[in-house]
Amino acid sequence: MRIFTIGFTKKSAEVFFTRLQNAGVKRLVDVRLNNISQLAGFTKKDDLRYFLKAICNIEYVHLPELAPTAEILDAYKKQKNGDWDLYERRFLDLMRSRQVENTPREILADGCLLCSEEKPLHCHRRLVAEYLKGHWGDVEIDHIP
Repeated sequence: MRIFTIGFTKKSAEVFFTRLQNAGVKRLVDVRLNNISQLAGFTKKDDLRYFLKAICNIEYVHLPELAPTAEILDAYKKQKNGDWDLYERRFLDLMRSRQVENTPREILADGCLLCSEEKPLHCHRRLVAEYLKGHWGDVEIDHIP
């Protein structure tokens, strides 16, 4: 089973949709807490759903249960040079308590976890993918640049 991840920051719409299409993504799984912000540009929820279908024939799903809580996110963002280790521990605890490993596999198979961060290293989408791989075992993670 493959799970892709992608962030939209510093990508044009052309680059973003082309990379999703070229990777063979079947479904975009939006794991953002806030997917309607003006800062999201072409990735605002309703616009993104339309663009994905019209341009790439990719399905859109929003799974906020795979997003951090506002409390966890705000605590990290408000710190100068946020404490990533603390954020990671808190988010992993949240995923355990939510039992996200019970998310239906068919939703994530050949799906792509979307968040805003440009790179996966300090992004919760990587933590979600790695958590699921740890529980499911047979997962290949592909971070789309």
